[in-house]
Amino acid sequence: MITRILPAVGDVDAARALTGLAAQLPDAEPAPPVADSTALLDTLARLAAVSLDELPEVVLVHERIAPVPALDLIRDLVLRFPAVGVVLVTADTSPALLTAAMDSGARGIVTFPLAYDALAERVQAASAWSSGMRRHLGSSAVELYGGGPGAAVPGGGQVVAVTGAKGGVGTTLAAVQLALAAQASGRSTALLDLDLQSGDVASYLDVQFRRSVADLAAISDISPRVVQDAVYAHESGVGLLLAPAEGERGEEITDRVARQTVNALRGRYDVVVVDCGTYVTSATATAVEMADQAVLLVTPDVVAVRAAKRMVRLWDRLQIRKAEETVTVLNRAARGSEIQSSLVSRVTGTRAARATVPDAPKELQAPVDAGRLQDLDSKSTVKQALWGLAGELGLVEPESTGHGRKGGRGTRRLGKSERGDKSDRAERGDRGAVTLEFAGMFPLLLTVIGLLWQCALYGYTYSLAGNAADEAARAATAAAAVHGDHQGACAAAGKEHLPGAWQDADISCAQEGDVWKASVDVEVPLFFPGVDAGWSVNAEAGAAREGEDAP
Repeated sequence: MITRILPAVGDVDAARALTGLAAQLPDAEPAPPVADSTALLDTLARLAAVSLDELPEVVLVHERIAPVPALDLIRDLVLRFPAVGVVLVTADTSPALLTAAMDSGARGIVTFPLAYDALAERVQAASAWSSGMRRHLGSSAVELYGGGPGAAVPGGGQVVAVTGAKGGVGTTLAAVQLALAAQASGRSTALLDLDLQSGDVASYLDVQFRRSVADLAAISDISPRVVQDAVYAHESGVGLLLAPAEGERGEEITDRVARQTVNALRGRYDVVVVDCGTYVTSATATAVEMADQAVLLVTPDVVAVRAAKRMVRLWDRLQIRKAEETVTVLNRAARGSEIQSSLVSRVTGTRAARATVPDAPKELQAPVDAGRLQDLDSKSTVKQALWGLAGELGLVEPESTGHGRKGGRGTRRLGKSERGDKSDRAERGDRGAVTLEFAGMFPLLLTVIGLLWQCALYGYTYSLAGNAADEAARAATAAAAVHGDHQGACAAAGKEHLPGAWQDADISCAQEGDVWKASVDVEVPLFFPGVDAGWSVNAEAGAAREGEDAP
């Protein structure tokens, strides 16, 4: 049986020595070494996404690996990839380090200077343990490792870090609603507030608390049982691990505390949502690095987009997370805004979420002022958008597993293609609803347009009648002055100034004192000229007598 070995060594000389010696082991196949903890986790995650069989049997972790300390990295590896045997390579031979390594989950220690027999013994033991674990996992390995982006982490829950590009973009609102959505779908959910100086999760959820994440700072080994003592059980079912009420205590939360806390929550809950606020600290950087998904909130303004670009570049420089592994979400979006999700994605180099959160402050005012964001109306467009985002991130159980049912770690989750199909169906459903609404309103729109057109025809007919009366009156007085046929002249002049469809008008002229008056009755057409509706308008005009008949 071939034993695949993946060395994780930052030092070039140590990497060369370790790889060379590992290549001499019987049936060993060492891979090219990775230089840091981020590359190691990325490599293993990529292999695990293909299948369990693609993972190496043994990972050799050098003591000076960076940026994550070796023991913390081992603890993370053991939790996320339980079928991989991890061996620590160190120059320290003290019993204290041996104990700490075993507590972290290492399957053994190899000391410098390297010895062939010692390395062979440790690699063989770790490989045997790995093979046994894989046989034990059996068919569940596909469930644990084959979920793709957004799937649960092997051996633990899914972690989502929510960060704001700048202050006031709605980071806490999004984090709270994502957690509520996951819990409502039947998955056990924890919400960790790492906005350590100004965390508002407690204010948004109407919580009075005494314990916080700061109470874990003095504990050297933070286990799931220890963390549970500090978690507040909210009425919604979400477990809350809150930021300290005294902002200055936030300095006590180091990267070690953050890493162990996230790992402990991951081991106890199906979903862990972390509110990272808008500032990069050692704790929030650790949470973003460990997260299976990182969500970056942006509002549609230039300042926020620039801040998002700075944040993504900072993460990249610190080797926390690559831009393409970050999901940007546009909050307070408006159709008329020039800044849309596609533009944010191009500027920052991130992946834009399909879901955008509309700008609807009136929907949020009452629940936010009352401190009960859990009571946000289910018809709220903001809530629907954020719960849709939760589905897009894979935080909710599929409908086939039973909505509202308590989900275990072995429940099937939506695959990427299934989520995409479901989203496409939702989009087609939205378009269909809009079409039906328009079809229902079309008769009303047609009626209004018809009435406006009929009013226009009525006014136009009245104008024609008035003009014809003027011309008829002048023609009648001119004919009377030369003793001609004033009535015939009156009718002829009036009809001459009427369009063909209005030629059926009744035109008459009569003398009243010193004035010849003309009266014109014209039929108003129904919608189209020539269609008689039975309506008519009357116009009158007068002209003074002329010539010999004049007084």
